[in-house]
Order: sequence, then structure tokens, then C-alpha cells
Amino acid sequence: MKRYRGSMRPIITELDNNKKGSIRTDVADLVLVKYKCSSNGVPVTQTNGSTLPLVPSTSKDAELGGYDPFDHRVVQHPTTDMETFIHLLKGSLGSGILAMPLAFMNAGLIFGLVATAIIGFVCTYCVHILVRSSHKLCRRMQVPALGFADVAEVAFLAGPPAFQKFSGLFRGLVNTFLTIDLLGCCCVYIVFVSQNLKQVVDSYFEAEMNIRWYMLILMPFIIAMNLIRNLKYLAPFSMIANFLVGICMSITFWYMFQDMPSTKTVDYIADWHKWPLFFGTAIFALEGIGVVMPLENNMKTPQHFIGCPSVLNFGMAIVVVLYSTVGLFGYLKYGKETKGSITLNLPTDELLAQSVKVMIAVAIFFTYSLQFYVPFEIIWKGTKHRFTSHPDFFEYLLRVILVVCTVGIAIAVPELGPVISLVGALCLSFLGLILPSCIDLVTTWEEPGLGKGYWRLWKNMIIIAFGILGLVTGVYSSMIDIFELFKH
Repeated sequence: MKRYRGSMRPIITELDNNKKGSIRTDVADLVLVKYKCSSNGVPVTQTNGSTLPLVPSTSKDAELGGYDPFDHRVVQHPTTDMETFIHLLKGSLGSGILAMPLAFMNAGLIFGLVATAIIGFVCTYCVHILVRSSHKLCRRMQVPALGFADVAEVAFLAGPPAFQKFSGLFRGLVNTFLTIDLLGCCCVYIVFVSQNLKQVVDSYFEAEMNIRWYMLILMPFIIAMNLIRNLKYLAPFSMIANFLVGICMSITFWYMFQDMPSTKTVDYIADWHKWPLFFGTAIFALEGIGVVMPLENNMKTPQHFIGCPSVLNFGMAIVVVLYSTVGLFGYLKYGKETKGSITLNLPTDELLAQSVKVMIAVAIFFTYSLQFYVPFEIIWKGTKHRFTSHPDFFEYLLRVILVVCTVGIAIAVPELGPVISLVGALCLSFLGLILPSCIDLVTTWEEPGLGKGYWRLWKNMIIIAFGILGLVTGVYSSMIDIFELFKH
């Protein structure tokens, strides 16, 4: 039997070298953006202060024998249920909320409302089965906590013998899709900042400058920000971004609810061929599955994270209601003129609206560095062994190359809608729907009959089919829109 030697830590975590086994975690910095975190170099045997050895077998004896991973977690600064609830809200309420009116435009007023609730329910349920599988695997492997990529690897490693050879593959898939997802979000941020700044500048000058020039002008500043390697120095920018986003959303709501038109001015159900674009945008906005593992791992009472009622249920219910409200009233307000971000629909000739666009551009610019940190760590961890002679130089070089690549992609596709839908459909369908169902199946494979009437098998197969359908149709529709942009 193979011995599992995985590694894991929440992304914003530092190992205190002066105190062996100590881990300091700043969850507040983690949750501004959707940190879809995975392993980052701290051994599982040291996770959350534990020094328990990993068992050399994947027998269920430990799971049935009463091993409780929660009793072995040693977190220096554990979060309460309320703190975790607030962090979950902050981590889920990202910039995707500004794109929800566009999602409703591609779905219709009524269908968008119903479909958002369904997607929110399915995404929440998938988080439940992921965390529940994590708890099972922690008991089975006798480790206190596991990260997202660790759960995927251990599930297959501890599963039926036929599946064990896929453990490394699924760990790699998690890290790959996380990297694509987060670098894709960085591309979206560049387009977002450039479009908002362009609207403000164009209102003062008659000669309009192509949006791609704004991206090129921003590139040196983005590079400079991302040469900062220590997240401690990025924390003040995170606080500023939080403050600016709060102000901008308040003013945007004030504009949105003024002179609301009749519901007869919009479609109740949009053409069906637009639904995949809705799916991609909605799941991009709603899906925050990667943030749940570090939040759950750092709770004082992790048993309260899932269940009914639970921190997760209350948090996701509020998130779905807020996203539905913004999507519903944003689409009702602007109708067919709805843009990729609702801030782009604000008046271009009013100083208050212009200040919103500048502030939200600054906030998203600061957010880029935090979002960039996660994929860079994944890539650097897999490549740094090749650059042992001058590691610092090559680390900075890789940072510059990745930033230039995200700017280059943004220049190639300078539209928010298709890029958001593509990232959501491609990466988050897999990470948020397909993967948790696969993990649940493999983790419970040896349980008698997979439940009465094989209900667990059919339930997971339905979710996997739904995820694959959304992935294929969402990617196809997004690519069609991107090709149309290239034609013009």
C-alpha cells in the first residue's frame, strides 16, 4: 500500500521558524478575493499544529475506531462561527456580483431568478459533500486537516485499488484548474479596471483612446505591485480595497433603484442559446469552493460549518439573495443596455458616478495582487527546483512573465462578458460541481450499495452530468462570442 505524503496549508499562512509546528494564518487577508487555495509547502503532519504521523494504510479502522480530527487540530488563532460567517461572506461577495445583471440579461428576469437559486443550491450542496468527504478522509488517514488538492489526492489514494493510480492526476487537475481560474480572474480584473478608467477619461477628452492602450499603461504598475512577495505588505491594500468596494456598491445601489422601469420592458425568459453564458457568469460569481477548506480548517468549532443549520447554509443563502437582487434589479434598470459590470452603466457625465468608477478600478487593481498570489505559488512550487542557482532572480522573472501574459490575454479579448463566462464555465464547473461529486463517489465507494437504491451514485452522476453540460456549452458559447470579437 502506498504511503501518502501530501502537503497542505491555507494560502495566507506562514510557518514560524522560531516555534516548531506553529502556523500563523491571516484569514482576513484571504477572504477579499475568492482564494481557491490548495497545497503550498507545509506538510500535512504539521497542519494546524499537529505532529501526528500519517498512517501507512488507508483502512477504515481508524475512521471507525473513533479518531476525531477536530481534537487534534491546534490552531493558534481559531475563528468563531460568526467570524467564519463574515469571512465566508467577504470571500464569496467578490467582483462577480457586478456582473450578475449581465447574467440575468442572458437568462431573462424570471428564469434568471429561478436558475440562480438552483445553481446556488447545487454549489452549496457540493461544498457540503466536499467538506464531509474531507472529514471522512481525515479520520481514515488520521490527520487533523486536509486542503482542497489534498482531499482530491487522498480520496483516490484511499479509495478502491482501481482508482488509486489516479490520485496524483486529480491533485494535478485541481492545481491546474485553480491556476487557470485565478489567472483568468486576473485577466478579467485588467479589463475591468481599463473599461472603468476609459469611461471616465473619455468624458473629459474628445479624442478617445483604444482600451488596449490603457492596459499597456497599467502594465508597469501591475508588475511593480506583484514584485511584492510578502503578503503582509499587501494587507493594507486589501483593507483599502474592502473600504472602496463598500462605498462603490452603496452608491451603485442608489443609482440602480432610481426610476425603476416596468418589468414589461425586459424579457422574462431569454433565448435558450444564451443560457450557457448565464451559467458561466453565474457560477463565476457564486462559486467559492476553494475558500471553504481554509475557513473550515481554522474554525474553533468546525462541526458547525456544515449541517443544518450551519455557517455555510446561512452564508450561502445570504450570498444567493444578494446576487439575485443585484442581477434582478440591475437587469430591470438597464435592460438590453446592461454591460459586463453594472458600474459601466452608471452615467458618464456625473461626478459621483465617475468617482465610483475610479474607486472600483483602484479597488480591483489592488485585488489583482492578492488574486495573483495563489496561482503564482502553485506554479513556483512546481518549478523552483529548476532554478537553484539564482532563485530570487528567476522568481521575479516568473512574476513579470505571468503578469505580462495576463495583460496580453486581456488585450486580445478586451470584453468582460465572454471572458467571465469562459473562466466560470471551464474552471468552476469542474472545481465546484464535477470534482466534489467524484470525490464523494470515491470516498464512499465501499459503503454498502452506495446507499439504498444507489441514490448516492445517481445523485452524483446527475451533478457530474450537469457540470459537464454547463462546462461544454458554456465554453462553446463563450468561444463563439470571443471569435465574434476577433472578426470585428
